[in-house]
Amino acid sequence: MPNTPHTRLERDPLGELPVPADALYGVQTARALMNFPISGLRPLTPFVIAQVWIKRAAAVTHRTTGRLDARRADAIIAAADEVLAGLHREQFVVDPYQAGAGTSHNMNVNEVLANRANELLGGTRGSYTPVHPNDHVNMAQSTNDTIPTNIRLAVLGELPALLAAVDGLIDGLADKGRAFDGIVKAGRTHLQDAMPIRLGQEFTAYAGTLTRCRRRLVDAAEYLKDLGIGGSAVGTGVTVEASYPALMVDALREVSGIADLRVGADRIQLMQSMGDAAAFSAALRGLALDLSKIVSDLRLMVSGPRTGLDEIVLPAVQPGSSIMPGKINPSIPEMVNQVCFQVIGCDTTVAIAAEHGQLELNVMMPVIAHNVLLAMQLLTNATCTLDTRCVRGIEANAAMCAYWVERSAALATAIMPRIGYAAAAELAKRSVAEGVLIRDLVRRDGVVPPGEVDAVLDLRRMTEIGVPGVLVSDGQEP
Repeated sequence: MPNTPHTRLERDPLGELPVPADALYGVQTARALMNFPISGLRPLTPFVIAQVWIKRAAAVTHRTTGRLDARRADAIIAAADEVLAGLHREQFVVDPYQAGAGTSHNMNVNEVLANRANELLGGTRGSYTPVHPNDHVNMAQSTNDTIPTNIRLAVLGELPALLAAVDGLIDGLADKGRAFDGIVKAGRTHLQDAMPIRLGQEFTAYAGTLTRCRRRLVDAAEYLKDLGIGGSAVGTGVTVEASYPALMVDALREVSGIADLRVGADRIQLMQSMGDAAAFSAALRGLALDLSKIVSDLRLMVSGPRTGLDEIVLPAVQPGSSIMPGKINPSIPEMVNQVCFQVIGCDTTVAIAAEHGQLELNVMMPVIAHNVLLAMQLLTNATCTLDTRCVRGIEANAAMCAYWVERSAALATAIMPRIGYAAAAELAKRSVAEGVLIRDLVRRDGVVPPGEVDAVLDLRRMTEIGVPGVLVSDGQEP
């Protein structure tokens, strides 16, 4: 196959292939570009960074054991540090939808680091001397143990940003819970009238829901700290020195900043199963489900302003219509809904891919990695945006909350302990049919003594545990 001024010829076990002359990647990456023109996407940055962490840690480890001479090891380390500093990112080019296990991604990283290491040592791109991508950068490693380790490291590396975004939203919702605690509104179940609730109680509950989601994320991430690096081809550690796994974990702690990484007790198990990644993905799905429900509630409460509930006001972030002047939409919650739908789809992909491992390896790891990391990225950005561009600026429409709660037919429930369920049901039906408030019907028809009406229909007290019209302190009616 002829060379050109813009290419160089490289050889792999399948033969020769031209590679762009200025590329840091090599022949196996070039084959992947030919074979997998699928999505037009590049690997997500955390997937690149984690693989470079592994290669750097391996060079450090093999320099320590003496298996790799210091000259080569230091050049690989220097090349890795350049990538970690933000250089050469355009050289990582393999489509997320690629051959199984992630061999192409692994070789992309091996080739980039080998070529750059050789340049640092005075060599040329494509010569692979004195540093070879397989013999030196990939020493004692396999795609089969580096990619599972990559997934764990990448998720753990991205987790602090996601948790910080969730924490910010929790704080924002809790602040609104406190600010809105004095505002009583109509509760709704089945989208029908229900007993009163305080607007602040709703927002406090949202914060509590996300607190539980956060705890599940942290719990699921704990399993990802067990690393199977050193398993090599099938988890048995063939070609790997006995000291390598522990030294690798030490080096990975240092380069990643993830202090509580652990040497996996069973490297075969950690290679066979993608269950830990799937469990973390499921925790992301749980966050997406609850987050989507919360923003759907916001969209309902802000509906109107004249033909909907109009109980809250969201910050206006953009015009809502190209034809209807003055229209403002709940744009941020709508975006979050769409993100959550995507995250749920990502988790479905991860679940199917995790089940599709066979024997010693799950070859569907590239799509697992892409979808877990994509879900984290989307949730981090969407959660932060929801907090800063929406929740922090929410205002309550106290007048509309008061308007709707007085018109709720469910207020008949407060009279039920005195007149029974059947009579209270009739009272609710008459209220709707006649267009008369429950409070006015009770007074008009003498359902309870006149002096007790306001105590029985005390809206604020209905939002706390107790029997309407009965003092909590002594159990006596006022």
